[in-house]
Amino acid sequence: MNSLKSGHLSKQNNSLKASDRKEVRCAVRFPLSLQGRLSSGRLESDVLTRNMSASGVLFETHDPLKVGQGIDFSIRMPGNYLGAPSDVLVRCSGRVVRCSLSQGQYQAAATIDEYRFAEQ
Repeated sequence: MNSLKSGHLSKQNNSLKASDRKEVRCAVRFPLSLQGRLSSGRLESDVLTRNMSASGVLFETHDPLKVGQGIDFSIRMPGNYLGAPSDVLVRCSGRVVRCSLSQGQYQAAATIDEYRFAEQ
């Protein structure tokens, strides 16, 4: 009998180490270094993106952020990246999925749950 059909997984499948697992992404990341502004509650700070995708962003910040924390951020996207005649301000909301300290800067990864293009 097939072990998957009977509802039992073999021990071999259950014993994967974290180092053996591959990270699965739902969108392609682009290495974009763009200035942005982050706000969460009363905290407002400047951030610098390291990479972005349709569903998330990795940025550097001076302040640590808590996993699960809701955030709002805005990024000015260069028009030539978007095929637009001028730069476009994108306002996003999401939540922090991880934050770690690296070389004196915090690197925070966040989802992009909603976004809108600001009127200019």
